Amino acid sequence: MIFTTLISLLAAAAVAASPLKPQQLVVITPHITSPDEKAYWTTGSTQTVTWNTAEIPPAFAHYNGTIMLGAITNYTNSKGEKVVSENLDWQKPLASGFPMGAGRHNIVVPDKDNGDNYIIVLLGDSGNCSPQFKIRKAASSQSLIGIL
Repeated sequence: MIFTTLISLLAAAAVAASPLKPQQLVVITPHITSPDEKAYWTTGSTQTVTWNTAEIPPAFAHYNGTIMLGAITNYTNSKGEKVVSENLDWQKPLASGFPMGAGRHNIVVPDKDNGDNYIIVLLGDSGNCSPQFKIRKAASSQSLIGIL
């Protein structure tokens, strides 16, 4: 019994003497490589969102990602301050649950109005935003019949 108590005391002293390592804080904000400012997406088409994985530590490559579509708008609030809003649709992400280490994920472009102020936001444990790009409505067969 004395031997067990002595071993327990020695083990407790060893733990108390060892320096504690601070918990590592990792923020993953990979650079989005596609879409870029030259992108022109059509509603209903399948597009590939890509990002640079070089700075994602291997231990964090399995973190789940989410891709969201937004539209940049600028306005002045009641205090006269200029405000930029990303207008993200939090209720309808384009994709979620894929590993951040994959570096790419396919999405279907939702039905949106024509615009050149769209962005992709990639969320993992943090977020990153693409440059603004264009989305155009797909020509429907009914509108083509009216033209012919």
